[in-house]
Amino acid sequence: MEPVTLTTDRLLLRPPAPRDTETVLAAVQDPDILRWTTIPSPYLVEHAQSFTEQLSPAGWANDTMFTWGLFLPAHLPEGEELVGMLGLTMRAPGTAEIGYWATKAHRGNGYVTEAVLAASRWACTELSIDRVEWRAEVGNQPSRAVAERAGFVIEGVLRSGIAHQGVRRDCWVGSLLPSDLGLPSTAQYLPAPR
Repeated sequence: MEPVTLTTDRLLLRPPAPRDTETVLAAVQDPDILRWTTIPSPYLVEHAQSFTEQLSPAGWANDTMFTWGLFLPAHLPEGEELVGMLGLTMRAPGTAEIGYWATKAHRGNGYVTEAVLAASRWACTELSIDRVEWRAEVGNQPSRAVAERAGFVIEGVLRSGIAHQGVRRDCWVGSLLPSDLGLPSTAQYLPAPR
């Protein structure tokens, strides 16, 4: 698939490009990003180069991972400024997993929630996704808060659900369905009786 750019009321979501390598490298030095994400630690220039020059373009090209840098638009007084990163990784037919981080200077402004909603809507309408999954290590309250504000239903804890820095860890899991966004599903959904 050709890379897609999305816009929201406040953000430009565009695939990261080689010109963003230094910006991504600087942002990911934040200990909170390294603590809660599966990004390599320490994060070196070769990691940032691989991400912007190879991983992100390859994900778009082979329809396996759709990554956006979250930017304040260039027409604003600050100019184009990175506020975070978001990716949708295909996990199974009709299912994608979402992951995200925010730069320290822009946390708490609702930017990531806005981007999560935009990317999830796009996935449901353009990729026929019927389930967007979110996972985060138990204890990552900021990620959980974003997921809940975006409408994800927290479904529970997966024991040993993620690997982070060579250690298996428990993770929260949640989902956002097209119906949560007021959109139709591509396949009929029959919830379990309550």
